[in-house]
Amino acid sequence: MRSSSVDVLVTGAGGFIGGHLVADLVRQGASVRAVDRKPVAEWYQVSPEAQNDVADLSLLEAARTAVAGSRVVYNLAADMGGMGFIEANKALCMLSVLTSTHVLQAAREAEVERFFYSSSACVYAADKQTDPDITALREQDAYPAMAEDGYGWEKLFSERMAWHFLEDFGLQTRVARYHNVYGPHGTWSGGREKAPAAICRKVITSKVSGDHTISIWGDGQQSRSFMYIDDCVQGTQMIAAGESAQPVNLGSSELVTINQLVDIVEDIAGVRLRREHDLSAPQGVRGRNSDNEMIQQIYGWQPSISLRDGLEKTYAWIYDQVMAGELASA
Repeated sequence: MRSSSVDVLVTGAGGFIGGHLVADLVRQGASVRAVDRKPVAEWYQVSPEAQNDVADLSLLEAARTAVAGSRVVYNLAADMGGMGFIEANKALCMLSVLTSTHVLQAAREAEVERFFYSSSACVYAADKQTDPDITALREQDAYPAMAEDGYGWEKLFSERMAWHFLEDFGLQTRVARYHNVYGPHGTWSGGREKAPAAICRKVITSKVSGDHTISIWGDGQQSRSFMYIDDCVQGTQMIAAGESAQPVNLGSSELVTINQLVDIVEDIAGVRLRREHDLSAPQGVRGRNSDNEMIQQIYGWQPSISLRDGLEKTYAWIYDQVMAGELASA
């Protein structure tokens, strides 16, 4: 790994959000070191203008090398995926704490100007998410703590660690709790995909194959809000540069059920499918929505892209991926 000075380090840069963040920072003219443990050929996006490095940041020395010479650190690195992956890989999700710890420690040693940590709505207690008509989750609802097992606990612990590095060492840490981010250039198959991408893929393949059925995990009445990737990238940089060190929700408050999400994608595709509900599949919490009062008060921010508009862009991209695969296998 090269050790030249850069404006920004992005960890998890080979992932969905990380790839979009790197691309946006490069467009702004920043010098960026992009680091991920996957081979570069497996990254979701690669920005040639960035310094693209492969390293296992769960190792302290690798984290120190990655952080060296950077002014701002965005730590997005984590082992995660959609609900199916999270529920089946709790230990792997919790092992991300090694990366969270070592990148934070390296940032303190290097005296970086800002450290951003990407947390998750999975830090919220499950007993506050038992109804599809959920009261939107406020930042204070993370305590008393009963985070989602595995992934959520790692995120909440790493949030607290970032806060105490600010208290004890003066490292300027900032934390955003992401709520269901989706969009192009993300995982859309293989088991780690989230609901919007999975539903787009299922609708597309059902339409293309002529088998007009779709399998939906659960009864479809579970509710969520979904944030388009462009809003996530803009909000992430805003929070990282902001003056508030309190963890803040970064998401949309546009709540829909999974059945309603299917309705929208079917409408985009111009098709109606017969629904088969798999009640044995992982479903996660019954309802989850983002309360955006704090982010509006502090930053005057709200998402700019509606769910319908974001899904149209996501559907178009996934359609191209599905069709490319069809042509390759023909």
